[in-house]
Amino acid sequence: MTFVALALQMGHELKDTLYDYMTRLRQLHDPFYGETRDRFLHILRFLHFADSSQRPDEGDEYDQLWKLSTVFDKLSEAYAKFYNPLRHLAVDEVTVKFLGRVIFRQYIPKKRKCFGIKIYKLCDESGYTYDMRVYLGRDSHSATDDMTATHANVRHLTSRVEGLGHKIFMDKFFSSQGLFDDLDRHKINLCGRVRPNRRDMPSDFGPKQPKLKRGDVRVRTRGGLTALVWKER
Repeated sequence: MTFVALALQMGHELKDTLYDYMTRLRQLHDPFYGETRDRFLHILRFLHFADSSQRPDEGDEYDQLWKLSTVFDKLSEAYAKFYNPLRHLAVDEVTVKFLGRVIFRQYIPKKRKCFGIKIYKLCDESGYTYDMRVYLGRDSHSATDDMTATHANVRHLTSRVEGLGHKIFMDKFFSSQGLFDDLDRHKINLCGRVRPNRRDMPSDFGPKQPKLKRGDVRVRTRGGLTALVWKER
C-alpha cells in the first residue's frame, strides 16, 4: 500500500527521473518519500497482477489486456461507485506515455506524447474520470452492420449515465448522426463538431456546396436533432 501511495503522489509532483524522488541531495530531497528507493525499485521491477500460467488462448476473444484486466476493471468500477458526475460530460481520447513493448502501443507523430497507450475516457467538467476503455488496436470486433467501432466505444462509455439528464460533448472523431440518434433514444443529450462528409449529413453542408459569406448561418433540423454550420471569418 505504501508503494501505491508513493506512485500516486509521483503523478502530482513531476520530476526529471525516478531517482530524483528519493535522492539524498539536499536541493532535491523530499522527506515524504524517505529512504525507500531500493525497496520501491525492487517492488516496481517484479510488480505483477496476473498468473502467467493462466494465459488465455489467442483466439477470436483473446484479451490483449489480460495481465491488467483485473486492476483496470476494479478502477473503472470504483470511479463510478464513489462519485456522481456533474451534469456536463465529455467523451475524448487521451494518450498515456508508454515506451514499453506492447502490441497495442500507438504512434501518433502529431502529438507531444507520440508513443503511448490510447484510452477512451468519459470525464465530467471537473476533470474526474467516470469511465474508461483502452484502445487495443483494430476495433472491428465491436462493429456491426448498424454500428461503427467508434459508435460502440461511445455507447459502452455512456451506458452508466443513461436517462440521468447528462449533457455529453465530443469532437468530430466521435460525432455522427447515427450515434446521436442512438443516444437520444437512451435519453442522453449530445453536442459536438462533426465532419460534413459523415453518412446521413445534410447534402448542402459539404465542401462542394456554395460557400457561406461572413455572418451566414445554415441550419437543418430533423426531430430533436439540429445540424448547424456558420461562417465566422
